[in-house]
Amino acid sequence: MVGSSKIEFQREITPENDRQSEVQAFDETKAGVKGIFDAGITKIPRIFVLEQQQQQQEFGTEPISGISQDRIPVIDLQGQREEVIAKVSSASAEWGFFQIVNHGIPASILDNMIKGVRQFHEQDTEGKKPYYTRDTTKKMSYNSNFDLHQAQEASWRDSIYVVMAPDPPEPEELPEVCRDVIIEYAEFMMRLAHIMFELLSEALGLKPDHLKNIDCAKGLFILGHYYPPCPEPECTMGLRDHTDSGFLTILLQDQIGGLQVLHEDQWIDVPFLPGALIVNIADLLQASISCMNHQPCSICITFAMI
Repeated sequence: MVGSSKIEFQREITPENDRQSEVQAFDETKAGVKGIFDAGITKIPRIFVLEQQQQQQEFGTEPISGISQDRIPVIDLQGQREEVIAKVSSASAEWGFFQIVNHGIPASILDNMIKGVRQFHEQDTEGKKPYYTRDTTKKMSYNSNFDLHQAQEASWRDSIYVVMAPDPPEPEELPEVCRDVIIEYAEFMMRLAHIMFELLSEALGLKPDHLKNIDCAKGLFILGHYYPPCPEPECTMGLRDHTDSGFLTILLQDQIGGLQVLHEDQWIDVPFLPGALIVNIADLLQASISCMNHQPCSICITFAMI
C-alpha cells in the first residue's frame, strides 16, 4: 500500500545510516520525491541536501533580475526564411539557447502534454510502481534521479523517460494516463526537430538536409520532469547545472518557470512565454560539427539549471 511505503521510508532514512543505505531505502520505495512530499515531512532527507559550500556555489550567483524577454532570443519560425536562418545562426553562436514561436504545434497539444506528465506523477504510488526501474533498455521508465546511486547529492525531482524513435514502444507499454498525448506529442516534435535541423544546417552554410543525413534527427527521447513542493528549497536543487548530452533539446516549460541559463557568467532566467518552446544546442551537435569542420564550430554550449 502507498501508506506503508511512506512509513517505511520515513523509518529507514535516519541520520545514523550511511548515504548508500539511505539511497537504497529511498529507491526501494518506488515512490520518488513525490512520496517524500506526500509523507508530510518538514525537513528533506540528507541525501538531497547540498553541502554548504555547494549551496553557496549554486545559489551565490544571483540571476539578473527584471530581465526582459528579448534578452533571451525569441525566433518566429513563420518569418522570412533568410531572416529566420540568420536569427538561428546568431542565437546559436551567442547563446546556444533560444525560444521559438509559431512552430506549428497547437497550444492544446502542449497543454495536454504538461497535463499528462503531471497526471502520471500525481497518481497513487501503486499506479506508478510498475514503471519504476533503472533498466536503461526499457523504452518507458519512471524513477527519481537517473544518477541517484552515483551523484554526490540527489536532486528534488522525479522523471519519466520514453524512447519514441527510432524504435517506439507499443502503445500498451505506455501508461494509460498519458499514453495518447505522448504519442501525439512525439509526432509533432519529430516534425519540428526536422525543421530545426534544416535551419541549423543552413545556418552553418550546409545543405538543408545535411544534419538529418548524418542521423542527428533519427532518435527521439522524451523526458517528463516533475518537481514536487519542497519544505527546504534553499537546501537542494530541482536540477543541477548541466549541459545536455544529445544533439538538440526542445523544451516545453510550464508557467511556473524556474529555468536559468549561464550567459556571460550570469545565471539568467528564461521567462515563460505562452506557446513557446525552448531550443538548446546539445553536446553531440557541437561535437559533430567540430568533427566535420576539423575545428571548433560557431555554436555555443550553454549550462542550464532549474
